Amino acid sequence: MKFVRALSSLAPRLPLLPLLPLLPLTFALNGCINVGPNYTLPKQALVNAPLANGPIEGADPRLTSTLNVPTVWWKLYDDPVLNGLVDQALKSNTDLRVAAANLARSREALSIAQAQGGFSGNASVAIQRAQESAEQFLLFEKIPVANLGDMGVNVSYEIDLFGKLRRGVEAAAADTEAVEAAGDLARITVVADVVRSYVEQCSAAEELRIAEQSLALQTERVDLSRRLRDAGRGSQTAVTSGQTQIENLRADIPRYTARRKIAQYRLAMLLAQSPSQLPPAVLACDRLPQIHQPIPVGDGAALLRRRPDVHEAERQLAASTARIGVATGALYPSISIGASAGYTGVLEDIPTIPTARWAFGPLISWTFPTNGARQRVHEAEASSQVALARFDGVVLTALRETETNLATYASDYARAEALREALKSAAKSADETHRLYRAGRESFISDLDATRTLTAAKSQLAAAEGQVAIDQVNLFLSLGGGWEVGGQSTPGETPPRLKATPVTDRSSAKAGASAAAAAKSP
Repeated sequence: MKFVRALSSLAPRLPLLPLLPLLPLTFALNGCINVGPNYTLPKQALVNAPLANGPIEGADPRLTSTLNVPTVWWKLYDDPVLNGLVDQALKSNTDLRVAAANLARSREALSIAQAQGGFSGNASVAIQRAQESAEQFLLFEKIPVANLGDMGVNVSYEIDLFGKLRRGVEAAAADTEAVEAAGDLARITVVADVVRSYVEQCSAAEELRIAEQSLALQTERVDLSRRLRDAGRGSQTAVTSGQTQIENLRADIPRYTARRKIAQYRLAMLLAQSPSQLPPAVLACDRLPQIHQPIPVGDGAALLRRRPDVHEAERQLAASTARIGVATGALYPSISIGASAGYTGVLEDIPTIPTARWAFGPLISWTFPTNGARQRVHEAEASSQVALARFDGVVLTALRETETNLATYASDYARAEALREALKSAAKSADETHRLYRAGRESFISDLDATRTLTAAKSQLAAAEGQVAIDQVNLFLSLGGGWEVGGQSTPGETPPRLKATPVTDRSSAKAGASAAAAAKSP
């Protein structure tokens, strides 16, 4: 208790009050220089080029509009079952849990960077029985063995004179925003996967239903041919040909059944459930969900502001630029101002005035730029160029994916339209041919061919419409909408422009991180 009381009474006895006027100078020096380049979005970046700021090429005005993509684009299907699946996946999907954990880890790394420098201190108490060397005190008589004590406190303040720590905070903040954007990308990918799996399940079920209807129709035709054969008006060859067609149709049914099951398994995985836990309405779906309006695609600039992978690459570029300042700051000395006070002496004399000690002064530590220090600056500069090239690549990929998916969607939609007309013609021909066959004015082969054509037209149209539905999902994924479901914006809103403001101090970085966290919370 004696040592505790002594330690607690130490602070009032420290003669540090005359040093308080130096504190404003300390804080002034702490923010006067930031070595390394200040980050701004490079003018030569492709995101500033005309190709990235005009209308998206390949958009068909009959199928698309220039309106901004709604944040909850899957609600354009007006399907409550699909809406429920997406909501459930956003709560339980394991990929999103990984993304959330990565973001939490990155925010803690930012907190660590913000905690570097500034004030630090420690307190110590040491007691030992020792034989001190006499000669170290220029004495030639043996010093008696004694109980020695040492207690004290040390306080220091690291002055970030050249901005090395501030650049570190800037890099950590940009890294956190990049991880946040990666989480947004995971979110829109999960949403697209859920919608795609649901569409595939419904598409396979619809094709299965059409195949079963075609099989029933063909079975009816064959039954008729048997009756005609038995009545002496037909032949066994017609029956055999019809039975062959039945077996061909029956052979397609397992394929559709398997596709349906696979889509259900994939959907269950996305929801972190077993297939048996899927809602009954999902298993009963045998009609493709439809979007009854042109798809809103916006323009190139809105696309690049919206896509999380573009934002992620841009934030990685900002972090690489900040690390140039971190590497440059390592070339300069580190400066701290410290103070210490305590008692050192024979244990029995502590705490008395003869054992008191204190000290105050600056500490300059400078590791001369050897052992590759300058090369680390060049390495950071090269890494920044790599990040810029990657950023440009992501921009080009975003444009290519969107334009490709637009062209694919338009092509498949046109094919589906042509197949609808072909189906109308095949249905009319099959009906007329069958009536003539029953009247004895057409052969069974003609009737069989007409039925086969109708069956093929139905199957092709169902497959084409399923592909159009998949194309729509792929297009929405490339457009980058759907990550704003946390509350950042409302349908039709455009997210903010790419960030290009450097972090100037730890307090502003901390405020920015808090604002980002608040924006992400529902």
